[in-house]
Amino acid sequence: MPRSVFSLAVSTFAIGTTEFVIVGIIPSIADDLSVSVPTAGLLVSLYALAITIGAPLFTALTGRLDRRRLVIWLMAIFLLGNLAAGVAPSFATLLVARVVTALAHAVFFSVGATVASALVPREKASGAVAVMFSGLTAAMVLGVPLGSWIGEAFDWRIPFFVVTGLAAVAVLSLISFLPTHIPHTPPTGLLTQLRLLGNKQLLTMYLITALGFGANFVVFTYISPLLTTETGFGENMVNVSLMIFGLFTVLGNFWGGRLADNKGTKHSILVVLAGLAISLAFLPFTVHSAVLALINLAVWGFFGFAINPVVQTGVVTIAEDEVPESVGAASGFNIAAFNLGISGGSLIGGRVLDHAEVLTTPWAAVALAAAAIGVTSLLLRRRRPEPRLLEQAVK
Repeated sequence: MPRSVFSLAVSTFAIGTTEFVIVGIIPSIADDLSVSVPTAGLLVSLYALAITIGAPLFTALTGRLDRRRLVIWLMAIFLLGNLAAGVAPSFATLLVARVVTALAHAVFFSVGATVASALVPREKASGAVAVMFSGLTAAMVLGVPLGSWIGEAFDWRIPFFVVTGLAAVAVLSLISFLPTHIPHTPPTGLLTQLRLLGNKQLLTMYLITALGFGANFVVFTYISPLLTTETGFGENMVNVSLMIFGLFTVLGNFWGGRLADNKGTKHSILVVLAGLAISLAFLPFTVHSAVLALINLAVWGFFGFAINPVVQTGVVTIAEDEVPESVGAASGFNIAAFNLGISGGSLIGGRVLDHAEVLTTPWAAVALAAAAIGVTSLLLRRRRPEPRLLEQAVK
């Protein structure tokens, strides 16, 4: 792979770290800026909501801009957003900085895969995209727990400065290694993309995505107070827990792709959602034992993030069958649905904490997972993906 592709991977590592590192330092932020833990949770939910809205809107508005300049400027804005978060004097300032960062994140991920594909010959396109997204995987396994440890051991602002440094490396590598001209086909207009929401099967898939992934973040947003208050973990063990969770999300991601390949979309979604609901339902009972809690976290991470490849493959399959001219836009809306789930799940978890203890959040998450199972069973037609569609889903 050319060095330009690895410069994109450095960028996705920084982006993935800053999105999810916040879950490990929410209590510290709440204490330092004198807000409640549910209010601090808005740093997760509004970040994801900004991606949900910003991805289709700003991707369409920037569709005709030069790709090289666009990705460099996006990472520069991302850098400034993290720097502003690190020096934020108040919670409101921090929240604005996070929203600005999220908008840069949204457009970068929307255009990044097409840029990676354009940097290599056609037969290497899927490999280039995989290398780019390996940065996000590394962020889940290493960046998030390490950033959380740094934030708890020193100061919650330090992870933002570390990510600012990573973003600076990313900007310099993009400037150094991206070619002068990156060919691309301008995406369809926003109004054309919005017509996809009139397709009932695609809309059903987006609803499943939002409900299923949202179930994860009802609990995951507040995993740090859950583990400290109920399991009795110290700061170091919370970070070990995040690392274990991240490792099993990677394993679940690979397994989910193979399951969709072998069993078809509807069956695979039901299996994954059932595993997610059961693992979340066990959490209130296992969280009081350190060993059982870690095992439960591993199982939850495995099923919770196996949703990604299953539903993404299903969206591509449906789009190829029903709206073949808009496969890319259909896939992009599913990414928006993921972030809508993150935003909604975080908000629901925060409202639960306003009225009940943190141990209640898993039950609210189970309710969302059960709703996703119901939608899948009642509204989704059974389909079996073809190998070439799975290849396109990976791309």
